[in-house]
Amino acid sequence: MKTVKLNITGMHCASCSALLTKRLEKTEGVKSAVVNFAAEKASVEYDELKTSADALIMVVKDSGYDAKQASKESAGLHNEEDISRLRLKLILGVILSFPALLLGMVFMDAFGIYTNYVLWALATPVQFYIGLQFYKGAWSALKNKTSNMDTLIALGTSAAYFYSVYLVLTNPMGEQFFEAAAVLITLVVLGKYLEAVAKGRTSEAIEKLISLSPKKATVIRNGVEVKISIDEVIAGDIIIVNPGQKIPVDGVIVSGCSSIDESMITGESMPVEKKEGDEVIGATINKYGAFNFKATKVGANTTLSKIIQLVEDAQTKKAPIQRFADTVSSYFVPAVLIISLITFIAWYFFLNADFTFSLIVTVSVLVIACPCALGLATPTAIMVGTGKGARNGILIKSGEALEKAHKIKCVILDKTGTITKGEPDITSINPVNNYTKKELLVLAASIEKGSEHPLAEAVVKKARGLKMKKVKRFKAIPGHGVSAMIGSKLYCAGNQKLMNDFKINTEKAGGKVKFFEEMGESVIYVAEEKELIGLITVADTIKESSPEAVNELKKMGVEVYMITGDNKRTAKAIAGKVGITNVFADVLPEDKAEYVKKLQKEGYVGMVGDGINDAPAIAQADIGIAMGSGTDVALETGNIVLMKDDLIDVSKAIKLSRQTMSKIKQNMFWALFYNSLGIPIAAGVLYPSLGLLLNPMVAGGAMALSSVSVVLNSLMLRMKKL
Repeated sequence: MKTVKLNITGMHCASCSALLTKRLEKTEGVKSAVVNFAAEKASVEYDELKTSADALIMVVKDSGYDAKQASKESAGLHNEEDISRLRLKLILGVILSFPALLLGMVFMDAFGIYTNYVLWALATPVQFYIGLQFYKGAWSALKNKTSNMDTLIALGTSAAYFYSVYLVLTNPMGEQFFEAAAVLITLVVLGKYLEAVAKGRTSEAIEKLISLSPKKATVIRNGVEVKISIDEVIAGDIIIVNPGQKIPVDGVIVSGCSSIDESMITGESMPVEKKEGDEVIGATINKYGAFNFKATKVGANTTLSKIIQLVEDAQTKKAPIQRFADTVSSYFVPAVLIISLITFIAWYFFLNADFTFSLIVTVSVLVIACPCALGLATPTAIMVGTGKGARNGILIKSGEALEKAHKIKCVILDKTGTITKGEPDITSINPVNNYTKKELLVLAASIEKGSEHPLAEAVVKKARGLKMKKVKRFKAIPGHGVSAMIGSKLYCAGNQKLMNDFKINTEKAGGKVKFFEEMGESVIYVAEEKELIGLITVADTIKESSPEAVNELKKMGVEVYMITGDNKRTAKAIAGKVGITNVFADVLPEDKAEYVKKLQKEGYVGMVGDGINDAPAIAQADIGIAMGSGTDVALETGNIVLMKDDLIDVSKAIKLSRQTMSKIKQNMFWALFYNSLGIPIAAGVLYPSLGLLLNPMVAGGAMALSSVSVVLNSLMLRMKKL
């Protein structure tokens, strides 16, 4: 299966995106298709053996729209082309319709018997050139046995225009509606232009991310410095970076050191010190020092490219709440056509109004009821929300994740690497036999060397510089510890569960163990054959922001849990330091997902972790949150990625979800309220009692402003504090 992203032009309402989605989904070989009206993009997953990107583009074109394959270069141009086209039509529309308005409403006798003919001449290019897009859209909808906003505009303005032609031909000095049709089309184009400008601002986050990428890189090839395009850089290249330059791609420093501004990726303002062996991220800025680094990730594999891909995917995918708007929109236009027909019949045949009056109210109903605002309500808010998250180092992978996060009732925090820094240090070495501290450390480090566990790494780090023992038959026991042979003897190092596995008596160390664990230190038991020979204690430093992050979640009404493989005493000591009272201790990696399942019975659960052993629990949770410093597995599994590696961003992600959902609900309320109120007024319900009647031009202006107001309301999200 392959996924292609398309830029689409010509969509005018949610009905258009619904139509295209259906057409694409019915195409042979297409597994799924999502068309985003606000972003004017489509994401299609298809079988390469059955169809192709070009064939899918033809499906879009056959449906009456235009499409081309999206690329980094075309991301900003797509919207600019749309804005330029609408600006040109708007200017021409104003040049023609404004004089028509003056002639039709103020200077009615300016050209005597020829005034209506002049109006006819002014209105015709507006109707059939500027309004051509509406006729095309209506015809495409008709061919596909459906209707959309274009249907309403085309029918409404055509009724006014052709009825005016009939009136002029039968009575050149009589009443006509040329200026109403011309101004109406111009107002709709004005609305579309303002909407396009505002929608462009919703996708600024993507464009800014794309603009961050440097264009050139200086590499060393065959001993010579060569300046090449960033697209030509390959993994393994040695790249030179001087002060003030952007780092071209991801890699590892091989010589030199510097201070690097990573704010564009992580949102963190303070520069980060980097030395030999440290990783650097493409598009970040080298501040002071000079260094060489080896390229490890290039092209689509760089961190920046993945971030852009994540944000684009999130903005394309539909949130569940969008289905409600799509369903309403699919029935809305046919309903409006029926209401407008009933309106005409009621006024003309039953209320004895003249034909002109009946036509005016019918056109007003057709125009004011366009469901554009409803179609924009969700996607614009999702686009702004995901963009805001990206600017703050919070990557949200889909609209669904952004919507679900506000429902989180409890959050489970993994201890190591999430609450703590994940860089434990040895705090004490305690032989309980005839071994010296150095001998105990060497034995422990020798057998722990093959383990990837953070506690094992701390032991090996402490023994750096000492001569290690040769081991054989090394075995790692997840959640317990390790064992290995040194010479003819079996040694093991791990927790109490490992000692139980090997039936090793630890009672003589019980008092010390209790003391260490109550201090929040983890205890590594070291045993030779069946005898305990020592204890090594390890403490992991708590992140500075962890207590504040836990407190913030509690203030938001979210229940906080800590999960760890540590024993209960150690776990409670660490949890107490950050203000957590709910603790799951002695949990094996494979059992973490079960604890998530248990809590899911009470409501939505968020799981925060950074390691491979957290991936199943992250996947099981309603919202999986991966720390940015975590493994690729955790990052791939998580619905939300925190690039700053800061626990405080968990509460910010939930706040962002709550703010976005609030905007979506506001948008939907006003869109539905506007149509519910506007249609009856346009139909003349208040005319008999109050004499209130909407002119079609006023209805057109109101319709245009409703769409713009929804987009502007979504943009207000950018001003909210996280």
